[in-house]
Amino acid sequence: MKMTLISPTIELESQFREMIQDWNSNNEELSPWTIGLDTSDFKKYVNTLLNASKGIGLKGLLVPHSSFWLIDENQNILAISNLRHTLNDKLWITGGHIGYGVTPSSRRKGCATKILELTLLEANKLGIDKALVTCSKSNIGSAKSILKNGGEFWKETPMKNRITQYYWIST
Repeated sequence: MKMTLISPTIELESQFREMIQDWNSNNEELSPWTIGLDTSDFKKYVNTLLNASKGIGLKGLLVPHSSFWLIDENQNILAISNLRHTLNDKLWITGGHIGYGVTPSSRRKGCATKILELTLLEANKLGIDKALVTCSKSNIGSAKSILKNGGEFWKETPMKNRITQYYWIST
């Protein structure tokens, strides 16, 4: 299967909504967090994501960040990533440089490994030499994708109801 990393686009609104339905039908938390933003005005949603990469319209503790969609040859959205351009105190504890999620129907097909690989290339373009990537210790698939991309285990920390693992990956 051919997979391509793209920036969010209003042309894929129906595919985006299908992807959200895939997640919702499995009663899973949307990941990364940018998927959970208000999409009632889809054009505004996409513009918000694109502006965030330029540091425009950021609120609270947000840092400039870029969103990407991994699509197949039929323009189905298989996975989403969010690349934080820098880390603040909160992101050092939870989040790291890259967050990503794969739609339930696209799992176990190499999508997580691919979106992380391609997002790491984008991190390198921003001058990020080493990216911090975290995952829940119970998320074995994510840990495998991180390791396949050269992740080096750094530490693990107990968080609310889970243990978070931290990895560094050279870009």
